[in-house]
Amino acid sequence: MRKPRPWVLPTQPVSRAILLASGITEAMIRGRLRSGELITIRDGVYLSAAAWPDEPAAQHLVRGHGELVVNPNAVLSHQSAAVVWRLPTPGFGDWHDLPVSVMLPVVGHRSRTGQAVHRRGPLPLTQVQRDADGYPVTSPARTAVDLAAALEVPQALVLLDAAARLICQGLVPVIRRRDYASQRLVAAAVELLEEAAKTIHCARLRPMFSLVDPGRESAAESLSAGHFELAGLPRPRYQAELRTHRGTFFADALWDDRLVGECDGAVKYSDASAYVREKEREQVLRDLGYRFVRWQAKEIMTNPEVVVDRVARALGG
Repeated sequence: MRKPRPWVLPTQPVSRAILLASGITEAMIRGRLRSGELITIRDGVYLSAAAWPDEPAAQHLVRGHGELVVNPNAVLSHQSAAVVWRLPTPGFGDWHDLPVSVMLPVVGHRSRTGQAVHRRGPLPLTQVQRDADGYPVTSPARTAVDLAAALEVPQALVLLDAAARLICQGLVPVIRRRDYASQRLVAAAVELLEEAAKTIHCARLRPMFSLVDPGRESAAESLSAGHFELAGLPRPRYQAELRTHRGTFFADALWDDRLVGECDGAVKYSDASAYVREKEREQVLRDLGYRFVRWQAKEIMTNPEVVVDRVARALGG
């Protein structure tokens, strides 16, 4: 009796065609599926059950990789690319909760196959990179522009700022906080965003590029900046450096009349000591003549008009 052929189960998505071409039989595939050792990622694409990740974001990417297996000319794009680059969302949802999205050559129209969205559009090689597993994905600039194309200023800035921040990180060996304010690095990041917008013929984003600031450290800060801009408030400096006898502090926003704006979120005060340090910092700056206006991240997301009015009153408007 012939011994069963040993089979190392795939740790990356693989198509039935490739398995059959490598000598794996249909019976072997069915047997491993029945035993639960092999799972189906999409029709005709398989993965070792042991390689299926626990995290939803990683699961989304595995499904995306499975889509690329049967669409070799495709590239992860839009929300799937945002998962790769860990771009923030402008709202409360997660990118990985949306269907997998891939970009295909410019032939045909947008379509949906199973749980994946197939988009078509121009995609220069300069706007394609590789993810950690070697699969093609739209660059941070192209990803942000694709997702921001239909958004209003505050929501678009969440993506554009985050992409610019990633680009700056990739332009220097080791990123320092002050590098995000470097005119050279910021200009290079904005240029890539502009090129991506031209590729997809999205003129409506053009005025927003002058507002891009990779120094903003959170989605809430970017949302705030966009709402302040729409309301016509004076434009502050973001992550402004404040040197004191107790050390150097950075303000989320700083207006010319020594008004510090602070956008508070749950992450900021994840432990009691962080909260105490923040209060100590605020007192040092108050003693030096600075004033404060504060708002919560959830406020700028759900009630931006309340935050805008609060800041306007603090500015004396």
